[in-house]
Order: sequence, then C-alpha cells, then structure tokens
Amino acid sequence: MPENADLQPVLDRAAAGGRITPDEALELYRSAPLHALGAAADAARRLRYAGTEHIATYIIERNINYTNVCVTACRFCAFYAPPKSDKGWTRDLDDILRRCAETVELGGTQIMFQGGHHPDYGVEYYEEHFSAIKERFPQLVIHSLGASEVEHMARISKVSVEEAISRIHAAGLDSFAGAGAELLPERARRAIAPLKESGERWLEIMETAHRLGVESTSTMLMGTGETNAERIEHLRMIRDVQDRTGGFRAFIPYTYQPENNHLKGQTQATQFEYLRMIAIARLFLDNVAHIQGSWLTTGKEIGQLSLHYGADDLGSVMLEENVVSSAGAKHRSNRLELLHLIRTAGRVPAQRSTTYEHLVVHDDPAHDPVDDKVVSHLSSTAIEGGTAHPELKLVDAD
Repeated sequence: MPENADLQPVLDRAAAGGRITPDEALELYRSAPLHALGAAADAARRLRYAGTEHIATYIIERNINYTNVCVTACRFCAFYAPPKSDKGWTRDLDDILRRCAETVELGGTQIMFQGGHHPDYGVEYYEEHFSAIKERFPQLVIHSLGASEVEHMARISKVSVEEAISRIHAAGLDSFAGAGAELLPERARRAIAPLKESGERWLEIMETAHRLGVESTSTMLMGTGETNAERIEHLRMIRDVQDRTGGFRAFIPYTYQPENNHLKGQTQATQFEYLRMIAIARLFLDNVAHIQGSWLTTGKEIGQLSLHYGADDLGSVMLEENVVSSAGAKHRSNRLELLHLIRTAGRVPAQRSTTYEHLVVHDDPAHDPVDDKVVSHLSSTAIEGGTAHPELKLVDAD
C-alpha cells in the first residue's frame, strides 16, 4: 500500500486498464513508492497479455548506420560529423548489402537503417537503397528512419512529407522507428536539438505516416535536463496521437549517455528514474501495446528489472550499433545471454518479428540455439573489439 493512500485508487484503476490523467501520472511518477508503482504496471501488463503474460520477447536486428555526416548537430550526440569534416564517412551500397547478407545469415529479421541528416541525401537516396535491399533480401523488414529524416529528405528533394513517405514506403520501407523523438516538449527539445523540427511537427509527420499505412514505434531520451513534468508531457503528446491513429506499436525509453558530446554528462537519469518511467509508461499509455526495456543503455540487470515494471520486450541482439555506443553505452550481449536474462527474470523468452508475432518460443532450454556468432555489436566501430570477429566473414552480397 503506498504511503500516500490517495494514490492507491489511481494505481488500482491504472492496473485494471483504466485511463489516468497527465496530472495523475505525474503524481504517481513523482510520489508513488517504487515497488507499488512497479506492481501496478506489471498487473496492467499481465492483464493486457493474459494467456501469454509468461513470455517476454526479443528480436535479432542490425542498425546499419549509413553515414555520420549530419547538419543537425544535436548536443547529446557523439556520433555525427559536420559536413566537410575529415571525420565524416558514408557506406556505399555494396557495403550495406553485405551487412544485410550477414544479418540474414545470423538469423536477423529486421534492418534499422539510420544515420545523419546528410545535406545531399533526399528521397531519391533512400528509394535507391531501400529498393536494392528489398530486391536482394525480401525477407528483411526495413524498420528505419523517423520523422526527422523524413522532414530532412523532403526538404532536400523539394517534395511534400506525404510524397516522401509514400515514395520510400513504395521502395521498401516497412515501418518507421521512433528516431528523432528525443524529447517532444518545446523547452527540453530546444535545449538539446535546436536545429530539429519541433515536437509537434515530429508527431504531425508520424501521424501522416500512420494515415498512409506506415506504422512506427515511439521513443524518449531521458536524462538531458528535462523535468518530470516534461517527461509526462512527452507521454501525453504520444498518447493523444495514438488515440487518433493507433499507429504506434511500441514505446521505448532510453537514457542519455554522457561521453563525447556537448552536454558532457551535466545531467543523467538514474536507474530508478528509468524504472519509474517504464512503469508509468505502461500505466499511462493504455493505447500503446508494447513497452520495451533497454539493456543497451541501462545495463542488463536493469533490463531484467524492467520486465517486472511493465515491459513485455527486452529489445534486441543488435548485431551493429554505433550511435549510443559512441556516447558511452558499452553494454554488449549475445542471444544465449539474452535468453538467460529473460529466463532468470522469471519469463519465457520468445524471438519476435517487427510486428511482435512470436517466431520461436524458447520454452525448453534443451532446444536453445547454439550459434555463438549471434552477438551484439559484431561490427560496431564505436566499441573496442567490435570489429574483432575474424572467424565471422562478411557474406558476399552476390
């Protein structure tokens, strides 16, 4: 029972699937005892997934960062290089296709194609690359980009956002990632990403995508100096759009990493703040199906705990990732360890698709996959040793 008994009816209502207001969510986030908050969120999760509540999912994917050249210069980012910098690079199409081939070889089902806002890359660039990937690897789901990239490519190509979305969708994009959301409220967003579109515009583009039949995920970057009220406002903005479109299939909060960027770790979210956000997201976002825990930025133990605070998914074996790793996220894993983390958190692991269908339910450890090559960051340039896999040769794209 919470010390503040006035919060118990709100927790009970949310745990039973009822809607809570932003003011109630803020009070719970600030004041509800951690365990009571987590228990309510877990009850809401078990109610939503009655019959499969014993399962927690993961995915095998690869984040192909195609360029680090970017005109946006976000203050929290350690990945980008300004145009004309000698630190800038772009992967050619053959390299990208080799990485896709390797992903398929390792049982990956999803490609996240993300990079900087390159001053020369309009809609045509993404059409060419997505169509080439789909032609060669139709089994791969392209879950990539976000509203910020759409805004940028549409401006470069001098077309509407609607046309940009329609064209890249036709070329092979299956769904949008929640990239570029960072923090949606105006003050917090301007403080860390002053050159990006507004939070309202980000949501407007996502709403357009949903209307055009392209679903997405939603994210939040925690720990850059935002207030608790701004965190809840971020959730409210997402929930309002979701009420209209139903197009957000998941919400994924992650924590700011302090290395090699202009913010220099001046503020950071604690692990308890992160767990409270997972829980309040499950209770407040009653119209978003999935809440994903993050072991990449918070660590494996906190990832496990997130499964008791409302999360139903533990993210991915990320075969490649350079962006948050460049800012100091050094946690690595492999498929067998991820299965172990889920099991020792008291859940049955299941490999999922992009749309959360269960592809393989690992209900018997005796039948677990034994391929020890399925490891995270196997070709990351941001983690020392990330490319040190001579036993795993890149597959020829041809």
